[in-house]
Formats: sequence, C-alpha cells, structure tokens
Amino acid sequence: MRVNRLGGSGLEVSRLALGTMSWGAAVDEYVADELLETFLEAGGTTIDTAPIYGDGACEHLLGSLLTRHGIRDRVILAGKAGVVRREGRVVTDASLRSLLQQLDRTLEDLGTDHLDLWQVHRWDDSVPVEETMAALDQAVRSGRVRYAGISNYNGWQTVAAQSAYTRLGGGVPLVSTQIEYSLVRRDPEIETIPATAHAQMSVLAWSPLGRGVLTGKYRGGVPSDSRAADPRWEAFVAPYLTPDKARIVEALAAAAEGLGVPVPHVALSWLLGRPAVGSAIVGARTVAQLRELLGADALDLPTEIASALDDVSEGAR
Repeated sequence: MRVNRLGGSGLEVSRLALGTMSWGAAVDEYVADELLETFLEAGGTTIDTAPIYGDGACEHLLGSLLTRHGIRDRVILAGKAGVVRREGRVVTDASLRSLLQQLDRTLEDLGTDHLDLWQVHRWDDSVPVEETMAALDQAVRSGRVRYAGISNYNGWQTVAAQSAYTRLGGGVPLVSTQIEYSLVRRDPEIETIPATAHAQMSVLAWSPLGRGVLTGKYRGGVPSDSRAADPRWEAFVAPYLTPDKARIVEALAAAAEGLGVPVPHVALSWLLGRPAVGSAIVGARTVAQLRELLGADALDLPTEIASALDDVSEGAR
C-alpha cells in the first residue's frame, strides 16, 4: 500500500487507515483479529482508535491483539482524546487534566509506551485553546506521543489551534486534522480544508464512503442488515439518503462499471486524489468488506472521470 507524509513532517501513514470504532461492540475479538491481519497483509500501517470507541472496549481489544502478535512496531497508532463517557452521557472535555488522564489510560489499554499520532477529538468551547494545545505539547515532550493533531475542528478553530501549538515552541507543528470528507460531504472544501492547507496540515478523512452510502448498497433500498435499518444509526445515515446524493451514487456506479472495479474503489480513489488528503479511514464489520475496500489503493482515476465526479457532487459542498 502506498503511503503519504502528514503535513510537512516525516510521519508516513498508509493511504488507507483501519478504523476501529465498532471494535469491542459490533466487532468481536475473533473478527477484529482477522481484520487486523488482513489490513497488515495488504501493506496497511495506520490504525485509528479512541478510548470512546466500542463503548470503551476498543483500545483494550486492540492492545491485546498487538501484544499477542508482537506487532506494535509494525503499526502507526493514531489515537484521540477529549470525548469521554460520564454518568451515562458522552461529553467533550479537552482540558489538560482530562486529556492527559485519557492518554495514560489509552497507553495502558494499548499496551504501549507511546502513540505515533495523538489528536484532540473535538473542539471544546469551555476550555481555552492554549490549554488544550498545552496537553498535546506536554505529551510530545514527555515522549508518550510522537506527533500531534486535531479532529473535527472547523476552519478558524484549525488555525487557532495551530497558532497556539506553534507558540509553545515544541518544534514540529500539528501535522493533521481528522474530518468527515467524501463525495457526499464536500463542505469542508469551503473553509476547513483551505484553513488546513494554510496551517500546512494533512487531512485524515473519516467516513470516506459517506456513512456507507457510497458503497452503492442503498441503490435498491435499505438492506435489513445495514446501519440505515438500525434504529440506533438510522438518523446518522438518513441525511445521505436523498435524491441529490443518489445522483452522485449513480454516477459512481457508472464510472465503476466502465472501469470494471467495485463502486467503493471509485469513491475512495476520488478522495485519495484530493491534494489535502493524507489518508482515508475505512471501517469494516467483515473481512470480505475490508478486502474489497483495500483494493482501492491500487486505483488511480482517469482525470476525466475525477472531473465528472467533481461536477456531479458540486452540490455536496
């Protein structure tokens, strides 16, 4: 699998990263083990994780697999902090105290002494950005984190974070921002991605397949085993099950048929061709799904197809 460097740094990440949001919940240990093996065999290196994932069970599961197989040195662990569960509620807390506490727990659960990339999961209006960035700076200076980034920040928040972090004088600036970005979610191009370019950071794209819509599986309706059919996830997928989004999916399907490749390959290749994108985070519940997605790294879209997709998805900005 090909790699990209994040921002202006020396940190190399695989162009497709392995998402673990459902590990420990919808994905059990046996399937997670197979997914990890499949990803590594394909040349993938980068694993996206967070202490809130899998209802809090994800990182312990991932850590046990890394230890069992002795493969910590083969992977780039991209962790997050700032979203916690308290008294049954999910809350944002990007205070220095909370972030460093979460980092300690993450390292313990993952069975490692450092993260390769550590990101603030969400902007916190209640905490000064200088304090939040100080937590990242302390983590890097202590050796528990190699590189720092942010996640789900808008444009002005991105610039404010980079400015505050740089003033701390740690040397390497923030290298990345993790945002939702896909053919059906192009609004980051209006503000966030230009701000990211200004701050000399790379994008890690989550939900690069439009919450599953860009796989093409909803073209004939809502499958009974899909997220859109699950009451817990229906509202998450529904915004992308519209006539405007359906036209984008049909254009994808036509391009995929012409190229002789699966529909998701076209969607991921379009995204990986965007100049700001360092990696696309793909999640899968089965090994078959992951194997299909990993094949997208080999596809480089012809310019005319990429341009046609730009045009048909313009309304998603």
